[in-house]
Formats: sequence, C-alpha cells, structure tokens
Amino acid sequence: MYQIIFSCALLLAAGPLFAAPPAIELAKHYTMVPQQLSRYQATAFPDRIILLPTENPASSQRVNWRTNTGLTASEAEIALAQSGPGFVWQSQRVAGTSRSIQTENGLALQHSVTFTDLIPDTLYAYRVKGAGTWSEWLQFRTANEAFTPFSFIYFGDAQNHNKSHVSRVMREALLQRPRARVMLHAGDLVSSREGNHDNEWGEWFEALGWPGAMINQFITPGNHEYIEDEQEQQHLVPQFAAQFSGLRNGPAPLQDTVYYTDYQGVRFISLNSMAALQDEAMAQIQAEWLQQVLQNNSARWTVVTYHHPMYSVSQGRDNSRLRQYWQPMLDKYQVDLVLQGHDHTYGRFSQQAKAGQLTGAIYIVSVAGPKMYLSSEDSRQQMQRTAEDTQLLQLIDVSETELKYQALTVTGELYDGFVITKQGKQRRFKEADKLPATRLCGTPEHLRLRASRCWNSTEFNLPALPFNL
Repeated sequence: MYQIIFSCALLLAAGPLFAAPPAIELAKHYTMVPQQLSRYQATAFPDRIILLPTENPASSQRVNWRTNTGLTASEAEIALAQSGPGFVWQSQRVAGTSRSIQTENGLALQHSVTFTDLIPDTLYAYRVKGAGTWSEWLQFRTANEAFTPFSFIYFGDAQNHNKSHVSRVMREALLQRPRARVMLHAGDLVSSREGNHDNEWGEWFEALGWPGAMINQFITPGNHEYIEDEQEQQHLVPQFAAQFSGLRNGPAPLQDTVYYTDYQGVRFISLNSMAALQDEAMAQIQAEWLQQVLQNNSARWTVVTYHHPMYSVSQGRDNSRLRQYWQPMLDKYQVDLVLQGHDHTYGRFSQQAKAGQLTGAIYIVSVAGPKMYLSSEDSRQQMQRTAEDTQLLQLIDVSETELKYQALTVTGELYDGFVITKQGKQRRFKEADKLPATRLCGTPEHLRLRASRCWNSTEFNLPALPFNL
C-alpha cells in the first residue's frame, strides 16, 4: 500500500512518463479548481473585501475589494452601527479609487476606499459597491486612541492548498479569539509557481472568509509573492499591491510592502526581506527607515514582521544579511516580537539574561499551511522551541504590563507559550509550564519526496488520496 502511494507521489514530483489520468493532471497546481473551470473570475458582485489599517486606526479605516470592469465608480457606504436596520438611512457614501489588474482570470478592477473622521472605539457598518449591486453590510470597530488591551493573531506561511488545508487554521484561530482586532500574515500567502495564480488568491480570500472584511489584516510579502520574468528578474505579483494597498509610510522604493501602524498602543511594522536579500541597498534603506521608526516610537509594545527568518530553523538556510542590517536595531530598541515565516517549521529564539530578564527581541518562525520542512540540528540545539510537521496558529494578548503569547496546533493544543512582563524599560520573560515534547516529522522516510521535507505539499494536490497511510 505504501509503495503505491509513493509511486503516485513520484509521478507528481518528476512529471508523468505516460498519458496521465485526470487526477495526476490536477496535480499541476495548488488549488481545488479543475483546470477547465473558472471559479474565481471577477463578477459584478464585490469580492475579496479586506480591511486594512491606516496610520490613524482610531479615526480612519481602509477597505479594498474587487469587481469586474462593469463598476466604473468606486464607492462605499458607512454608518454608525445600530441594533436595528434603520442605520441605513443615516449612511454616508464615500468615493474611492480603482485600478485595473490583468490576471489569469481576466481583467478586473481593484477598488479602495478610506473612511475618515471616524469616532474612536466605535462600531460602524459599511458596504461596498458592485456593478449594479452591493456587498452585504459588514461591521468594524475603530481603535481606541489610548492604550487598550486587545488580542491579535499571527499566521506563518499559508502558501499551498489554502482552501483545503489552511481554512481550518484560520477558523480555529477565530474560534479561539473571536474578538481579535488584528490578523497578521508573515508572507507566502500563495505559491505563485504552478497553474492559475489568481485562483490561489481566490482560495486565500475564501479561506480567510468574512473575518477579512471585519478585522484589520496586517500583511507582509514573502518570496512567493514574487515571480520571475524572462530576464530572471523578480517582481512583486500584481495582486499584492492592488489588494493590500493602504499604508504608504515606508521608504519610497518599497511603499507597497514596507509600512507601520500604531494600533491601541502596539506598533506593527512590516519589512520586505525578499527585497533586502535580493539587493543589499534595499536592506540598508530599510534599516535606516526602521531606525527612524523605532527611535520615534511611543507605543507600549512593538511587533515587527517580515518573511525570511533572522535565525533559520530549516536545514540549509541562513539569512546573514538580515542579521547584519536589521538585528542591531531590533535588539537595541527592544522590539518585543519578530514574527516570521519561510522555513515551514516552528522555531523560537531569544537571548535571555539571568533570572528571566529579556534582552533583545523574541524571534519566532511559524507555518500555517501543509508544506512542512525539517528543522536543522543547529536550530534544535540553539532555539528554545522547535517543531516539525505541525500547522500552527498564534494568539497574542496584550495589556499595559503583559504580553501573553500562545502557539496552538490547529487541533487546539498549546504547543508553545510565554509571557513578557514590562515595568518601565525592564522586561522579564517566563515560559509556559508543562509544554509538550518537541514534535518531529511523522512521515516515513521512504515516503518523503525530498530529503529535507516532511511534506512537499504536492502529495495533497490530488482531489483524494487513493489510500490512507
């Protein structure tokens, strides 16, 4: 039985040696959409609706969405939310902007509206316009101007099989923290390598679901948000800037991907590690900008996200340029959390002084999707916590004096956790009690498609496995 499954897997990896059956043909891409169908073409109905933070989330809110080209004027409506339906008569219409985008699913329009002059800590209802129709009424709450305790959620790489495998991770996270105020994504939301790339974005939005339109999403790009042209130059995929445009307060060459916002006493900062690793000048530009953002930081807590890890967990990886240019600022200015992806494993690393005093940042790598790599021997020895073969979601609860971090498996078990307490500039660290044993890859070696990977993820491209392992 094992040998049959492995043979199918080898066909997926190496390509068919003969006329492949339909199931094998489906294995050329990472979605549930058969190649002859058009599941995610833009229509008159608004879709991919997403809330994005502004520089002043207590008094403004940005929303982006997509339609077909039938909508010529981008508009949204907003009103103070009420317990009855009559709020619609007090709604105001707000004009926005549109841009065209050409993808494998045809020409579409991406729209954006920014609601301004909002009341802090207030619930609003809004809807966005389609071509002759509207979206449903959705709700969001503005941030408080002062520090206020809240929760946010962090996801590592989704990348492949978003609808079939990642959706349960996102849903479990919302069941755990239904009133989370921010959802943070550390890059590689999609694969952008095989098949219809826009279908992958369609499945990412479907996996995220309605929370994307009611909770602020803070998103940084990964290497899979870049594609290579015929001259072997890497370019940001067109969907990224179009779908997630909003904050543009980063350095001029990178404003689509480098930005920050202050949300209820937490400063969230996005850096572009892909640009930094491709071009040393981009690493230095971001380092100079980061220093300015951290020097002028009155937030109680600071969270930085980018894709490639400062300290790699997976075998054969290292990003020394990030340690050269970015780590000095992250540690000097006592950034609290650095949230990363890329390695398709889990790892936590920090420098701790005696008696639990925390020096520098806590660096975390996680993964939400089904592609799973193996951790290196060095990372298992040097990091405080590692894991393989585990889809995880991270819950972070902040109060004025305490930041509580929990990494849960998708089945709800606590895998990692700690608390940072802060008094003035002193930070102390305490790891959660009774954490489970380190998780290692459970895939038999003879079934692994690559020696360095627990799961390649192409094993899951078939609509259904013929046998159970």
